[in-house]
Amino acid sequence: MNASWLQWVRGIVTIRVRGEGLELLVNRALAKGLQLWSISRTSGGELVCQVTVGDFFKLRPLLKETGCRVHVAGRKGMPFWLRRVEKRLFFGAGLVLFFVGMYLLSSLIWSIDVKGNEKLSEEHILKVAKQQGLYPFQWSFRLPDTSDLQRDLTRSLPGAAWVGVEKRGTKITIQIVETTKPAPSPPVDPRHIIAAADAVVTDIQAETGRPVVNRNQKVKRGDVLISGILGDENHNMLVPAHGKVRGLVWHEYEIASPLTRKVQVYTGETMTRWYGVAFGRALKVSGYGKIPYQYFETIRHEEQAAYRTWSLPLGRIKETIREVRLDKIPVPAAEAKTIGLNQARADILSKAGADAVVRAENILHEKTENGKVYMKVLFEVEQSIAAEQPLVQMQGE
Repeated sequence: MNASWLQWVRGIVTIRVRGEGLELLVNRALAKGLQLWSISRTSGGELVCQVTVGDFFKLRPLLKETGCRVHVAGRKGMPFWLRRVEKRLFFGAGLVLFFVGMYLLSSLIWSIDVKGNEKLSEEHILKVAKQQGLYPFQWSFRLPDTSDLQRDLTRSLPGAAWVGVEKRGTKITIQIVETTKPAPSPPVDPRHIIAAADAVVTDIQAETGRPVVNRNQKVKRGDVLISGILGDENHNMLVPAHGKVRGLVWHEYEIASPLTRKVQVYTGETMTRWYGVAFGRALKVSGYGKIPYQYFETIRHEEQAAYRTWSLPLGRIKETIREVRLDKIPVPAAEAKTIGLNQARADILSKAGADAVVRAENILHEKTENGKVYMKVLFEVEQSIAAEQPLVQMQGE
């Protein structure tokens, strides 16, 4: 008989029976009113048929009586369908609960960092932030708008000129820019402006005091450029001289520039380390042991898990460690000479001040030996030559 909808509701089991008493088993089953249908024999001598779930369990005693063994080849019908639905339902519910849990965890503020504060204590800043609704384990969706939060924090912290709030995943960073009060200017004693080095004056601008040299005038170190004494011998007044004086100063440099240069070359050997990250903490999961390279470069790549637009407090870090070696390559003499001159110019300008300018340079001597280019160079630099000399000290001398 064919399976009807009622049999489908009760559940249908397809079985394979083997043994010597197959005919006896079928006859006894039918005699007891068990429903067997789609009965057939296989080439291996097995009996294949279908039976309802209830009759399958009633068939078991007959199997023992006839010495037959049964193997379930298939299942269908409502009981089995309901079981699959139940399993999928539990799996789906678990999956939903997992994502809900991850969403809730990622919606919490786990840590708050304070940066830029020097005078304001971190404890006080966090206390004020808590009053504004910003504190650890607060829900992200309950936080005020970032612009409102920044404005309220700035108003509540008198020592802060500006407060920035940045949210990255489950971490909040509060950036503080503190107000700076200009220090009161100390009283300035009377003084001269004197030459800091031998030079030829190119420009002089006196704001207070009396200029005593002119442009294109040669001066020696210690000569008075702007006097702090106003008036004549009988009627004078001491003032703190102030102004700008520039001049041409000569600097002699001895340069040694090598004819080889070390370069970093990748050998192709690499090793990888993986870290698991959870809630801001990293745990190494692979790549244990000492790095087997003498020279190496580490490239770090971070990945953070996300669900749609929400950043989750989970991620991973990949560290690629690449072996390198240091090779020496030859440098042409002309290039070595240029490199040496550029380094000398940079050194001069760093010592002479930001407004210094190299006007001329003259190579006095040049030779190549022992793998280096040696030069003696005279640089002509226009720079500030003003230095202060207290009048009290001068008069005491």
